[in-house]
Amino acid sequence: MKDFAIASFEFLSSIVFALPRHKFLNFFKANFLRLLGSKVGKRITFYPGIKLSPGNNLILGDHVDLAWGVLVTTSGGVEIGDRTLVGYNTMIFSANHVIPPGIDKIFYAGHDKRKVTIANDVWIGAGCIILPGVTIGEGAVIAGGSVVTKNVEPFTMVGGIPAKLIKKRNEADNTIV
Repeated sequence: MKDFAIASFEFLSSIVFALPRHKFLNFFKANFLRLLGSKVGKRITFYPGIKLSPGNNLILGDHVDLAWGVLVTTSGGVEIGDRTLVGYNTMIFSANHVIPPGIDKIFYAGHDKRKVTIANDVWIGAGCIILPGVTIGEGAVIAGGSVVTKNVEPFTMVGGIPAKLIKKRNEADNTIV
């Protein structure tokens, strides 16, 4: 019965988040997430085709933009700040499989759940992967295709696999230095 309930929820969620990004439908999607226990701010843009699972332990600030193909696992907790852009096909993971000691079975080892925190005014480029336990500071820019394995300082630009510092942003005039 549990498997049927999970599969049914996944099906319903895929239908809800397949809807176009019209203002009314984004309001409907936000309320769907609130029913699941999420805290959702104002004027969120949910492009079609995003996946949020299981949907609880999620906090979205105001004016968050989640582009096509974004995947967010929320079991470890995910918080995304105000005015944050999450690019196409980005994956944000708040849980991962545990690697058991020795030669124990991986299948039964469980999950490591750690919160992902993304501050205000962050731009995450297309195709990024954000791993569990990462904090991305205010005003940071994550270059497209990056894999973020460690915390990102505020007002910096990082990129690569794994993501490394590219440049620091100048807070006074909002330029890259």
